[in-house]
Amino acid sequence: MKAFQAKKITALNYGRVLDEDGRAPFVRSMAEIGGSQAITVAMEYLSTWSDGKGYAMGAVTGVPPTEVVILGAGTVGTVAARLAQAMGATVKVFDSSLTRIQRLREVVGNDLYTCTLQPQILRKALQRCDVAIGALRPVKGRTPVVVPEMVVAEMKARSVIVDVSIDHGGCFETSEVTTWDAPVYTKHEVTHFCVPNLASRVARTASFALNNLTSPMLQAIGEDGGVEQALVRKHFWRPAVYMYRGIVTSSELAEPFDLPFTDLELLL
Repeated sequence: MKAFQAKKITALNYGRVLDEDGRAPFVRSMAEIGGSQAITVAMEYLSTWSDGKGYAMGAVTGVPPTEVVILGAGTVGTVAARLAQAMGATVKVFDSSLTRIQRLREVVGNDLYTCTLQPQILRKALQRCDVAIGALRPVKGRTPVVVPEMVVAEMKARSVIVDVSIDHGGCFETSEVTTWDAPVYTKHEVTHFCVPNLASRVARTASFALNNLTSPMLQAIGEDGGVEQALVRKHFWRPAVYMYRGIVTSSELAEPFDLPFTDLELLL
């Protein structure tokens, strides 16, 4: 941070860059990848007999379908639900927001099982499922823990948890950050996959997706005459700025480092 200040850097956070409609395109793009990879990872560890149950994700004639529980109806949850359902799995999605649930049903289909985060109903669903995917959004910087350890202990042996929310703390009480060197661990006979930045599993795809967004942004900055002029004209980029000409503008970033900060609007 001090090196940035010395060079009078203007710095933006990918995750907070918005477009004209108030959406976060960088977050959405990585979330789409995260949703698809969550199902891919679940398939891998569910099918292997050493860590999983030797089950196929898709429906097979005469065999009961795999049951998947998804916590979160945002982009990650929507993509994961669509992919799991297309493969023939029985999918249940839980979220605290009715708006997100309604949006998910419009995208995936009305025959999808959805419910608000009611503890007893969620508990029963987790007891029956083969795969649980954590895809809840953070609240005040951290993902809410909605699945206590005692509920994880009640899940079926060799079932799989993929906690995509681990980037912001995780939504299962038993979730602990893992790495690609050792991506899974077993707790209460449940396989946990908790590698942060799941999009890095397909690094080239993630890089292409980021470049598709970064290149037009850089071109727009150039056409506006520079970063400062672009921030004046494009107010929706301002929430992403955490340093302006070496001055810290984010209280969230300044406080942990005990640095002074100034509101960006005052500087502009």
